[in-house]
Amino acid sequence: MTLNGLRRLYIVRFVFAAAWAALLLLFGSELTTGARLLLFLYPAFDVAAAVVDIRSARGGGAVKGLYVNIAVSSLAAVGIAVAGGSGVADVLRVWGAWAVVSGLVQLLVGVARRPMGGQWAMIASGGISVLAGASFIRGASQDEPALSTLAGYAVLGGIFFLVSAIRQTRAPQRA
Repeated sequence: MTLNGLRRLYIVRFVFAAAWAALLLLFGSELTTGARLLLFLYPAFDVAAAVVDIRSARGGGAVKGLYVNIAVSSLAAVGIAVAGGSGVADVLRVWGAWAVVSGLVQLLVGVARRPMGGQWAMIASGGISVLAGASFIRGASQDEPALSTLAGYAVLGGIFFLVSAIRQTRAPQRA
């Protein structure tokens, strides 16, 4: 993917994450139909973003990781849709497993793209996603697990995408 295309994609991902988190906080305290749709939409959007990324990528290790991400996020979307009928705890378990696996993939894609610049935030985000995923899985066993923790996860991930977009804007100026 060209730097401009990747930068635009990262900005779109930031805006989506921020809007999604706000909507979840407003409407997602319980597993209503709207909240379940929002929960499904997040990994589905991740699939769409990876498809856009692949279509404009130039090959290499990052593309392979993006295909893995598409598969993992597709499974997560289906898993979250199914878990939504069982309760918040099951949603958090599925989301946590997705966060762990997709975080590892994101970390590897960021490492593969290091020569493009601006990828340290993606690498850090991948590592944090792994830790957050483990936290969601653990939090699912609490007496009253909360969906609101997912909003924080989305906002933080969105901020990392924004930082990467900004860093990529600056990287060509230093070269």
